[in-house]
Amino acid sequence: MPRGITPRQPAKTGRHEGIRKAAAAKKPGALRTPRTGEGAPPNKVRATAPAPARGKAYHPTAPGRVQEILKQLDTFYAAVTCALHHKSAWELLVATILSAQSTDVRVNMVTPELFRKYPTVQDFAALEPEQLQPDVRSTGFFRNKSKSVVGAARMIMRDFGGKVPDQMDQLLTIPGVARKTANVVLGTWFKKNEGVVVDTHVHRISRRLELTRNDDPKRIEQDLMQVIPREKWTLFSHQIIWHGRKLCIARSPKCADCPLENICHAADKTWSTVEIHKNAK
Repeated sequence: MPRGITPRQPAKTGRHEGIRKAAAAKKPGALRTPRTGEGAPPNKVRATAPAPARGKAYHPTAPGRVQEILKQLDTFYAAVTCALHHKSAWELLVATILSAQSTDVRVNMVTPELFRKYPTVQDFAALEPEQLQPDVRSTGFFRNKSKSVVGAARMIMRDFGGKVPDQMDQLLTIPGVARKTANVVLGTWFKKNEGVVVDTHVHRISRRLELTRNDDPKRIEQDLMQVIPREKWTLFSHQIIWHGRKLCIARSPKCADCPLENICHAADKTWSTVEIHKNAK
C-alpha cells in the first residue's frame, strides 16, 4: 500500500448501513410498492393476506387457496357466460372457429350478417371455401377459417345428420375443432363439463395465480382439471376470461382493483400487499 494512504473506514454515524438496507429491499422477493402514480383508489382499504405460519410451506394449489380464488370469482363474475353471440350449437361452433387469432368483438361484428346470409348448416355445406372468404376476411386467417367452416358443415351434414354432436370424441373429428373449441361448445351450449377452455387469458392468468407452471395449453388444461372442481370447469373459464379483459390485463394489470390481489404473488403486479414470486408469470 502506498505510504500515506490508509484504508477507508466505515462511517461512525452508521450511514453506510442504509446502503445495505436499500440493496436488500431490491432483492427478488422483496415486497413491491407501487410506482409513482400507482396505488389503491382513495378511501379503499386493501386487505393483506396473513403471512404463512413459520415452517409451513406455501402451496399455491392448496384446496383452501383454490376455494378462495373461486369464491372471489363467484362474487365478482357470478353470471358471466361466453361472449360470442350465438343462437345454436352450430352458430357457436362457427363463431369459436372464427375467434382464433381474433377478438370476440370482431367476430360478433361479422357473424350477424354471416348467419343472415347463410342461416343453416346446409347453406354452409353447399359453399366452396372461396365463396365464404369475403364474409370472414376481417377475422384474419380467412382462407384457413373458410376451409374449416365449410369442412365442418359438410362433415356434420354427412356424419351427424346435420346436428352438432355433443360428444368430445366426435367433435374432435370435425375440421377446425380442437379441444378449446370443443370445450366451448360442450360447456356453453350443451352444459357438459368435459374440460377447461384454455385461451390466452386462461393461459396467462392461471400461470400468474400459480395454478400451473406449464406453458402448453393441453398441460395447463390438465393441471386446472386437477385443482378446479369439475362442476366449475366451464364457469371458471368464463370468469377468468372476463377477469382478463377487465382487470388482469396482459401488459398493465389493474392490481389495485383486483379482488384476488391479496392472494396473487405474480411477478408483474403493478401493486402488491403480499410477497412477489419471480416465477409466477
